[in-house]
Amino acid sequence: MATSIGRRVLHGGVRGVVGGLIATTLMTLYRFPVFRALPPTADFWAKYVGGGDPEAYPGTGLLLHFLYGGAAGGLFGAGVSLLEFRSERHRHLATIGLSLVYGLALSVLGTRFIFRYLLDEELEPAEALTFHVGHAVFGLTLGTWMNSKERSGEVYE
Repeated sequence: MATSIGRRVLHGGVRGVVGGLIATTLMTLYRFPVFRALPPTADFWAKYVGGGDPEAYPGTGLLLHFLYGGAAGGLFGAGVSLLEFRSERHRHLATIGLSLVYGLALSVLGTRFIFRYLLDEELEPAEALTFHVGHAVFGLTLGTWMNSKERSGEVYE
């Protein structure tokens, strides 16, 4: 039994990492045209590791952003794999709802802890809205991925 749970958690974690990377890609594509700023990971790198201006670390900032997104996805995937549902329909609905809440929780963590305490910065209201909606995109994409079938080919019944 424990081995079965361990396999399920590992499988969910791996699927979550892939989903987190896909979700981070879509979130980044959503926010770039309207936000026009590097993810806060570039600011973090400049402040705590590299020094200087965050604009000097676009590649590092994006790499860290994708690593964070993949790790966050893996954590969600492992966690949701532990849950039992009454039916496939309940699993789909709950996973989407939980992933949206998870994405928004990550957003609140970003604005309340990362920006405010680690980076000593504050987002303007319009930027905060874009930041939160981007994380909603992340959550919904992650949940959709976690609900997807692992097969290719015909998907319409």
